[in-house]
Formats: sequence, structure tokens, C-alpha cells
Amino acid sequence: MSYQGIPIIDFHAHFPVPEPTWERRWQKVAREIGERRAKLLREQARAYTREWRLAWDFPEPEEERPPIEEQARRWVAELDKYGIDRIVWVTGGGNDTLGEIVAMYPDRFIGFAHHDPFEPGAADELRRCVREYGFRGYKTLAPMLDRPITDRAAWPLWEACAELNVPVLIHFGPMGGGGGITWHPNINPLMLHDVAKAFPDVNFVIPHFGCGYLRETLHLCWGCANVYVDTSGSNQWVRWMPGDLTVKALFRKYLETIGPQRIIFGTDSSWFPRGFAIRYLQDQMRDCRELGVSEETLRLIFSENAARLLGLS
Repeated sequence: MSYQGIPIIDFHAHFPVPEPTWERRWQKVAREIGERRAKLLREQARAYTREWRLAWDFPEPEEERPPIEEQARRWVAELDKYGIDRIVWVTGGGNDTLGEIVAMYPDRFIGFAHHDPFEPGAADELRRCVREYGFRGYKTLAPMLDRPITDRAAWPLWEACAELNVPVLIHFGPMGGGGGITWHPNINPLMLHDVAKAFPDVNFVIPHFGCGYLRETLHLCWGCANVYVDTSGSNQWVRWMPGDLTVKALFRKYLETIGPQRIIFGTDSSWFPRGFAIRYLQDQMRDCRELGVSEETLRLIFSENAARLLGLS
């Protein structure tokens, strides 16, 4: 499988389950501030979402999501259609549900554990997921956590990641697009500095090129050689940065600083009828080619770095 002759591993996608995590987030908001204000807040956020979908010509997500078996079949068809070798599901309705999903197509699907790092037995839960389901990584959303990412209560989990040699994907920065979360004690990727320093044998991946925190992500990468970035999503946050920042400029900056071995392709794909976000792959491949990136470097970014971190042959 390949795209333009380059093998592709999508390192960052979300399996579309009947009740996505973001829906549960809105339920929590409603309990905290009341139904009326939560409804108003959500409608304000939807205005940004509508603008974003029009800009990218993306359809509305289907209102009801089919059973996971049907979703899995649809996703394999998407991978075949676009020449994608493998896809990494960093979330999927909980570890047990995702374990069931990955088992349907183990040669195409890769799963990440995605439980709370501060829950009792979080380290043992990761070990269980790797042992029983063959998961190859761990994912969490820092702005959704109730404690600082530096809290020592999570250290047993990081120890387990080192022991199992699995990468950690941690989202920092704004969440949920326009109208979403833009402030939280864990919003800044530099919060990871002390953890990454304490665990140099764990590979940490910051998605979306740092998601609005470009300088901070670069400084984190400068100080910690075990920190990578992924390219996933529309990266619409560049429009809200000072100056005329582009995704092509992000590729150039990271190639000049951390080099091609620490950049990993992803799409942040999830819902149908959009399916695999081919636009992101097309645009990022074009950006890299226009920058004069070699075929060897393209293979690193779009598949080989991911394969190395995931322990794939």
C-alpha cells in the first residue's frame, strides 16, 4: 500500500464510536453551568465549526453512528481506497471497545490505551491493554485532566510506558476547535518538560505541530530529544497566530530544528461521511514536495518514524 509511492501510516485518528468523548464533555459542562448556558455555549462553538467545514468542504457528521463492526468495515475500505497501510486509533470508546475494534483488522488497525493517567491502577491497565489487545501506545488529553501533568501520581504510568517501550501521545493547546477549551493549567506543552526529562527512555509525541504553542513546543523539543511532533488535523490554529503562519512554514521550521526523524504524519480523522481526511495528506505531501524534501525524508515523516516508535517490522 502506498500514496504517490510513499508508504503511509496515519499515526493519529479517532475511531467513531456511538458516544464520542466530546459528547460526554458537553454533558459535564451542562452539569457545571446549567443546561441553558451549556446550550448557548455550544451554539457559539458551532458557529466556528460551520465556518471550518465550509472552508474545507467537509460534510456534516452523520447524526447516528452505526455499530462498530460496520464502522470498521467502512474504515478498511477507506484505507484501501487511499493506499493507507495502517491507521492508529488513539481513542475508540474506551480501552475494551477499542481492543475489540483492533482485533477485527489487526494488520491494518493499531490501538492506543486512552484511560485517565491518574485513575487507580493506570499503569496496570496499560500493561493489560498491551498484553491482551496488543496496544502499541498511550494517549491522553492534557487539558481534560483534573491534575497537572507533572503530578507524581502519574509516574507509575510513565514507568510502565518505559518498561513496555510504547510512545505517549499527549494533546496540549486548544481543544475542540473554535469555541473550545483555550485555557487550562495543562494547556502549555512546556508543562511536560520535567516529565520528559525524568523519563528520557519514553518517547512523547505532541500532536498538531504544538497546536498554537509553537515556540513552547520547539523549546520542549530543544530540551528533550525524546519529544516528537505529529502533523495531524487541519491545523486551523495557524490562522490565530501572529503573522502569516502556514503549515508549510511549520514543516520548514521543524525540519530546520528537530529534523525529519522526529516529525510524524497524522490526520486526526474520525467521523463519516468524511472518513479518511485525504485533504490533509494531499496538502502536507504537497507542502513537503514544494520544500524540496527528499523521498527518503518523505518516507520518514509519512511512515518510517511511526513504524519505529510503534515497534513495527
